[in-house]
Amino acid sequence: MKQKVYNVLSILFGLLLLNGGLSKFFNYMPPPENLSEAITKDFAALMEISWLMPLIGVAEIVGGILIIIPKTRALGAVVIFPVMVGVLLTNTIVDTSGLIIALVIWAILLWILFENKDKYKQLI
Repeated sequence: MKQKVYNVLSILFGLLLLNGGLSKFFNYMPPPENLSEAITKDFAALMEISWLMPLIGVAEIVGGILIIIPKTRALGAVVIFPVMVGVLLTNTIVDTSGLIIALVIWAILLWILFENKDKYKQLI
C-alpha cells in the first residue's frame, strides 16, 4: 500500500512539474489576478533575465518526466531540487499565502529523496 501511495504521489508530482514547465513555454495558465505586490515584483525581476524562465521551464519538464518514470525518479529529484528550493524560499520569504501547498510538494520531494537515498550515497 505504501508503495502504491508513493508511486501515485510521485506521478502526480511529476505531472505538476511537467504542466508548470510547459506553461512557461505555451502560457496556457495565466497567473492569478490577486497576486501580492511582492510576488509580482519578483516575477518581473525573473522575467528581466531572458534565459532564466526558459531554464526553469526546461528543468521542470525534464525533472517531471524523470520523476514520472520509476527507474529515473532519483535523477528527477536531483534535477528539480534547485527549482524547489526557489519555490520554498519564495513561499516563506516573499509571500506566505502559498506556503501550505509548497510544504506539501516539498514533503513529496523529500519522500522521493528518502526512498532513493541508497542511489545518492555515491555522490557523497
